[in-house]
Amino acid sequence: MKQAKPIMIQGTMSNAGKSLICAALCRIFKQDGYRVAPFKSQNMALNSFITDEGLEMGRAQVVQAEAAGIKPSVLMNPILLKPTTDVGSQVIVNGEVRGNMRAVDYFKYKKELIPYIMHAYNTLAAENDIIVIEGAGSPAEINLKSTDIVNMGMAKMVNAPVLLVGDIDRGGVFAQLYGTVALLEEDERAMVKATIINKFRGDVKILEPGLDMLYDLVKVPCAGVVPYTHVDIDDEDSLSERLTSGERKEIDIAVISLPRISNFTDFSPFSRFATVSLRYVKNVFELGSPDMIIIPGTKSTISDLKWMRQNGLEAEILKKASRGTPVFGICGGLQMLGKNISDPYTTESGGEIAGMGLLPIETVFAKEKTRTQTEGTFEEIKGIFTSLNGLSYRGYEIHMGQSDTATAVVQSGNVYGSYIHGIFDENGIAETVIRALCDKRGLTFDENAVFDVHAYRESQYDKLADAVREALNMELVYRILEEGV
Repeated sequence: MKQAKPIMIQGTMSNAGKSLICAALCRIFKQDGYRVAPFKSQNMALNSFITDEGLEMGRAQVVQAEAAGIKPSVLMNPILLKPTTDVGSQVIVNGEVRGNMRAVDYFKYKKELIPYIMHAYNTLAAENDIIVIEGAGSPAEINLKSTDIVNMGMAKMVNAPVLLVGDIDRGGVFAQLYGTVALLEEDERAMVKATIINKFRGDVKILEPGLDMLYDLVKVPCAGVVPYTHVDIDDEDSLSERLTSGERKEIDIAVISLPRISNFTDFSPFSRFATVSLRYVKNVFELGSPDMIIIPGTKSTISDLKWMRQNGLEAEILKKASRGTPVFGICGGLQMLGKNISDPYTTESGGEIAGMGLLPIETVFAKEKTRTQTEGTFEEIKGIFTSLNGLSYRGYEIHMGQSDTATAVVQSGNVYGSYIHGIFDENGIAETVIRALCDKRGLTFDENAVFDVHAYRESQYDKLADAVREALNMELVYRILEEGV
């Protein structure tokens, strides 16, 4: 049986741009007529997604699947780690929770996961022409190399040629690339077939002497210098530039930047409106007086509620809610807004805590996780967002906590909550929320801001692919793909 040809993108560090380079290659190969699928053996992220089958996977591979024009599958990300503390994570294998593990225990355990990784990869490889593999962090983490299953360890398992990406925007890109290659074993260095310099601003001619010297040092060509590309595509993790306070615009939406924030991409639709500021805030000073406050999902609901309680954000949100500011909680945020949260099985941190008391619900953490896609029509929404009624929503639920909710949106006055991730994504929903906030302020909504969400998303993938295709030597990339290792 013919197997797909692999190509792997590794980076010199986290947030070097691996995820978006992979997404770009997925779209380019699709445009060129190939059946292509993304793959990442092990992802560590709090941004996750639920597939049609009710299985959980990292959102980065969902984005890459969309770029490739195919449905997301847990085969694309067989191992997902969701950090619960600074030294431990929830371990998800083939989309299902295996339990929580300390980092030191997972380090000893993870080689046992290789059969699952290879089964997932081989299944994809039998169905496609090309597999675009993403690494994690850096392949030069010399303390982790003995049990590596996601960087050079993965490349060796499937004989994948590697393109090494460095981030020039963060400085020291030549040291990044050379230092990474220098710390690899000889057989690993042989698998690196080209370098890529990412997020460049300026005239490439200024870089050319450095590129020549880099070639002399690492003995492989530079496949291209990718410009800093402004595209509206979801980022993988909390290193995202989105997670900043930013400037305040005509309509101001503040998202509480919880320590264990998850699925922050739930709110990306609001950032697409020029007159709207979507700010992620960590303290009362940054909060200011927004038009709406959002409390997002979190992997540690009780501890993050304690954090808000200790730094004064809870008291300030209660004060603003009492004065009419709309407050919306998603998943963990919904739970915090309720009357009580109990974790009897130590699913997260254990214990019990009083909620903020703004919604008439109580939450008890269960042993099993709810994982489901959901869709429907908004009904019986009252108050400022009554115009949502009749609009269709689609999203997914991922939560260990079980609350006594009977509707998609729980409401009490100007406080709203939902378990549905992606509830603002469908056409017309974010627009309707912003219209309502404009009406409350006596402002005129910009009718030119209305657009088709799905067509817009496709245009962003094409924009990214065009920029990367132009920047890369695609003839070299295809030759590397064909020759392998």
